[in-house]
Amino acid sequence: MKGEKRQLMTWPAMAALFIFAVFPLLIMLFNSFQSDDGTGGFVISNYVRFFSKNTYLKLTGRTILNSVLVTVISLIISYPLAYIMAKKLKGLKNIVMVLIIIPFFTNQLVRVYSWLIFLQDGGLLENLLNSWGLLHGPLGIMYTRTAVIIGLVHAFFPYMVITIYMALERMDNSLLEASTSLGASAFTTFRRVIFPMSMPGVVSGIMIVFVPCLGTFVEPRILGGVNGTVIGTVIEDQFFEIYGWNFGAAIAFILLAMVLLSMAAISKWGKRYDI
Repeated sequence: MKGEKRQLMTWPAMAALFIFAVFPLLIMLFNSFQSDDGTGGFVISNYVRFFSKNTYLKLTGRTILNSVLVTVISLIISYPLAYIMAKKLKGLKNIVMVLIIIPFFTNQLVRVYSWLIFLQDGGLLENLLNSWGLLHGPLGIMYTRTAVIIGLVHAFFPYMVITIYMALERMDNSLLEASTSLGASAFTTFRRVIFPMSMPGVVSGIMIVFVPCLGTFVEPRILGGVNGTVIGTVIEDQFFEIYGWNFGAAIAFILLAMVLLSMAAISKWGKRYDI
């Protein structure tokens, strides 16, 4: 009886999941096999159109490359910061964590437009660099991949910091003391003890950063302009500008496949670290 009651208690959650998640996906899947010209019937022309045009394939490659760059840069920035917070700071770690999380209290568009004002020609960064003699002329960062990467790193690196910090915080400091007492250098201790034991947090951080980057479109749209076009912006255009909903649904499912494959690959890699 207890097992049946527990099963009954899960039904509302399962029903909500189906209504608000699975059912909309099934509708989009159905639409992805419909033609935008109104002829009706089951077609695969939307998928053929995507894979037969080099433009969409190039945008797919650009999307993956942007996600890889953002993930790598976020890892390079986040790991030292997380290590300092976990092992070097005492009472200040909570303050630093709050400073990292504060940007999430503001709207995403506000954060992105703040970067637009900061990076644009004639903006704050250009004026500072010119006044210091480090730059002569326009900055030229806006509407480039560089601006997109900066915006995406700012948006996602806190997730990486938090996951790595949690892994390092759980690490027993006596292991580090034992490594030092056995004559290991600081670099050897990091390479043989700290980094391997923090890999669960690193792998989780990679998944949390890389996967959402594949589908983002706000930062590429605002900071990159035409040069920032990625798969996410193409889907947005299909739904809100061109009204090619069926083709947009097909691209969305191709992106979903990319996300699922990425999650499966990262999860398989992470199993060796007990993820």
